[in-house]
Amino acid sequence: MSFFAEKRREVMLHIEKYMLEMMPTYLKPIDTNWQPSDFLPDSTSETFYQDIKALREKAQDLSYDLVAVLIGDTITEEALPTYESWLAMVEGVSRDEQGGWMKWNRHWTAEENRHGDLLNKYLYLSGRVDMRQMEISTQYLIADGFDIGTGHDPYRNFIYTSFQELATNISHRRVASLAKKDGDTLLSKMCGVIASDEARHAKAYKDFISKIFEVDPNEAMLAFEDMMRKKIVMPAHFLREMGMKIGQTFGHFTDAAQRLGIYTAMDYVEIMQQLIEEWKLEGMRDLNEAGEKARDYIMALPNRLIRIAERMKNPTMEYKFSWIHA
Repeated sequence: MSFFAEKRREVMLHIEKYMLEMMPTYLKPIDTNWQPSDFLPDSTSETFYQDIKALREKAQDLSYDLVAVLIGDTITEEALPTYESWLAMVEGVSRDEQGGWMKWNRHWTAEENRHGDLLNKYLYLSGRVDMRQMEISTQYLIADGFDIGTGHDPYRNFIYTSFQELATNISHRRVASLAKKDGDTLLSKMCGVIASDEARHAKAYKDFISKIFEVDPNEAMLAFEDMMRKKIVMPAHFLREMGMKIGQTFGHFTDAAQRLGIYTAMDYVEIMQQLIEEWKLEGMRDLNEAGEKARDYIMALPNRLIRIAERMKNPTMEYKFSWIHA
């Protein structure tokens, strides 16, 4: 094992005890946690068919772009086997199947798994979606895998998950708001509870990185700089529909999200600014020359990205997704 990998493993082992102490704060007890069936029509109820009819009527009023974003969000949530296996390969996480970090990985995955289950069932009942086409895209996303530039490095992986969980919180929260505006209060509640989960998970990963900065500030800073230079690529980046190349659908998906203001270039910048503040990078001490240069790059980046975001035009090109019935 390289010195680099061994040091990472030591740091992960060092903060593992803290993670286990905080785990009940960041993940909810299974027996009392919400489940998809809490929100969906009860098949044993005498009003089951009426409830489905009401759900379908509300779903008809959702805008085309909103349905497209909801489907894309659902597909990425359902690609959970990819994310679990990816985290299981991270240095310091995979060292022990019964260890603390693998326990975190399984319990985090278990909470996340409910999201795709809930949204998939809603979309199936809504009557707006060609489920077979959506399922093909989901299978592609899992089968294709994704390279997000983190390798097996826990620092880069947890920086990524900190960013990604904040982004999904924004997306689900804004879908909830727009669904409520369109009159679908059920969908609004669903996306609201999912957004709440994502917020807790983001807080956890941000906390873990804070602990890493305490014990290994230079390497953590270099990892953050590297991820920002590469740019954080969301799992949806690899979306495709039947007969398309990997990632070919992503641009249309993000156009819809940008048009609705669900997730924008400015949101990317604001997430980065939030991480800079929460990890207290500006006042961080004990950095070597490389660490200082990395911080200088990170601190200057938000203003550069803001100027780029301000010049971006709102996308207007219409696109017909194979997922949505005409």
